[in-house]
Amino acid sequence: MLLPLVDQFTPLNLIRYLTFRAGAALVTALFLAFILGPPVIRWLKSKQGRGQPIRSDGPESHLLTKKGTPTMGGVLILIAMFFSTLLWADLTNAYVWAVMLVTGGFGLVGFADDYMKLTRRSSGGLPGRIKLAATVLFAVAAAAIIVLYTREPLATSLAIPFFKSALLPLGWLFVPFAVLVMVGSSHSVNLTDGLDGLAIGPVIIAAGCFALIAYLAGNSVFANYLQINHVPGSGELAIICGALVGAGLGFLWFNAPPAMVFMGDTGSLALGGALGAIAVVAKHELVLAIIGGLFVVEALSVIIQVGYFKRTGKRVFLMAPIHHHYEKKGWSEPQIVIRFWIISLILAMVGLATLKLR
Repeated sequence: MLLPLVDQFTPLNLIRYLTFRAGAALVTALFLAFILGPPVIRWLKSKQGRGQPIRSDGPESHLLTKKGTPTMGGVLILIAMFFSTLLWADLTNAYVWAVMLVTGGFGLVGFADDYMKLTRRSSGGLPGRIKLAATVLFAVAAAAIIVLYTREPLATSLAIPFFKSALLPLGWLFVPFAVLVMVGSSHSVNLTDGLDGLAIGPVIIAAGCFALIAYLAGNSVFANYLQINHVPGSGELAIICGALVGAGLGFLWFNAPPAMVFMGDTGSLALGGALGAIAVVAKHELVLAIIGGLFVVEALSVIIQVGYFKRTGKRVFLMAPIHHHYEKKGWSEPQIVIRFWIISLILAMVGLATLKLR
């Protein structure tokens, strides 16, 4: 939004620098989240009354400690993130709009899910098939934009980590693969969002990593030096990542244990989808599985639990997703959250190492 003003006001030349705008996006989103947090939380409380419905089959402590806490806090993240992105990003970049489409679309699906939970006073919201179908539709539209805007052979190929600019051509199969990445990332973050601060911490870490990855992939000099695939225009996504980090940090201020607000599906579906879309644009889809390894483990724990129970009638974990397993084993909530954050940081360093290990 501010870029067109650069030619008219010389002092604004600093805005031309991507690194400056990414930092400015982070600070702007953080400031907005801090300012808007208290009134948004008060508004959510006034509208929700008894707060988010708590799962009856969940850990017993949740019925006491989390009862009455409002949900839909993802609205705060999305407002700060969208405003900051629209202010600092190059809005002529199709990649920016593709990521915003996924983020906003998935956020709307999550909002509908949260709204149904509140109005029905039940932990069950939108039917799973409807939620999945809606997110798939938004992901297909975004994947089509990304493919059309990306040059060949990158447009329909999968980049392989640890190999110099290695590409696996997928042809028309790339679109369903991209959809799988976006939807899978979204629902994995959604499953992780079960404890105060548990999901937003790893999301911030992953967004910080992909701010660097998007910047490097979009810069021909750095991409050539690191021998990664150069994706012209992808550097602009560092602005969205910066905004996501800032908004996430601002939200964490209010979501830290004991949480004043939960992000709900409004936030978790949107943020996971954003990470997936950014990874698809930057051609680091497989690296996302490393950096976001915690989300992968959370999702796998549910798949394993459900599949094994259907086959044998027995459970592998005391409760799924896996963070609830450790709650049942006696770990305190802060212990689980901080230890999972540490795991996320380790995985992030491993993921970033793939940029140089070729």
